Amino acid sequence: MKISNAKVFVNGAFVDGGVAFDAKITVVGEAVAGGMDAEGCYLIPGLIDIHTHAAMGEDASDGEPAGIPKMARYYAAKGVTSWCPTTMTLKEPELTRAMHVIRDFTRPADGAKVAGINLEGPFVSYEKRGAQNADNIHAPDAAMFHRLNEASGGMARLITIAPEEPGALEAIREISKVCTVSLGHTTADYDTAMAAFDAGARHATHLFNAMPALGHRAPGVIAAACDAGATVELIPDGLHIHPAVVRLTHRLFGDKLVLISDSLRCAGMPDGDYTLGGQPITMKNGKATLKDSDTLAGSCIHLYDGLLRAVEFGVPLEAAVTAATLTPARAIRCDDTIGSLDPGKCADFVLLNRDLKIRAVFIDGKQITGKALEERS
Repeated sequence: MKISNAKVFVNGAFVDGGVAFDAKITVVGEAVAGGMDAEGCYLIPGLIDIHTHAAMGEDASDGEPAGIPKMARYYAAKGVTSWCPTTMTLKEPELTRAMHVIRDFTRPADGAKVAGINLEGPFVSYEKRGAQNADNIHAPDAAMFHRLNEASGGMARLITIAPEEPGALEAIREISKVCTVSLGHTTADYDTAMAAFDAGARHATHLFNAMPALGHRAPGVIAAACDAGATVELIPDGLHIHPAVVRLTHRLFGDKLVLISDSLRCAGMPDGDYTLGGQPITMKNGKATLKDSDTLAGSCIHLYDGLLRAVEFGVPLEAAVTAATLTPARAIRCDDTIGSLDPGKCADFVLLNRDLKIRAVFIDGKQITGKALEERS
């Protein structure tokens, strides 16, 4: 199959051309002619959300087999072609059940692919737990991680650890051999964070949120991540991070920036009461908080909405696309198969009209949603 007459996102820029593909991309660039006419649309890689808990009333932590396909369909319709179901700070039996369900997931034809599992906890700090359930916090434990990873069939791609907790550095050294370790939900100072990066951590969970602020005498995790060359997540919903700080973070971290949704089960749903990790939350006017408090509990957006908001806040479109595609793929060590429009990679891409509305979504070379494209004569 071919798509031509597009603005194709290649090596961080849009170029005139197209793609030829089956389940994998075979050719990219100006040489592609004929096939389906993109009519000048933008052609970008499928989005990759490596930090999303839930949507459409379902949650990856529920351990309910019907929930994962429902979320996968929601994400795919929003341009997300790969995602990491993200669990909360729960007891090991609950996490094990969630691992089994995600492991056994079979992608529906119109659903996004599971690229791996993100364990956001339970190895977090009590003081910076945010919306994580304090009753379920556990000291960093490599043996527990290995049990959970085995239960998932080896699908763990990302785990958050607070490096100041007892045993954390030893756990980071061990776990980082298997999956990406991220620093987050932490009170760590700069020196502790740097020690964790030296031990093998390579990522930071929702930068600025649930960690010490960046101070000129106490630079903390944020400056350490920059010095270490780590990838960093940002929730671009306009609530967790001020637009000026979104712009600042892009300028500071460049192609190390990862956009995430950090979405909850209220994403795609009406205002009301929901749950997160066994705790009650409330969504009102697009803002989710722990019930009867002002503590933010994640977002109500999907990743493409976050990409558009980042662009609205002043991040260049090309940088925002990279932050939602190639950089997250690199962060979870999957950039050999997804994240960019390169020959040999999965034919996962999204066609955007010039006004940035989604026109069509393709996964493994099959159009799964959007207006049908016409063949060129």
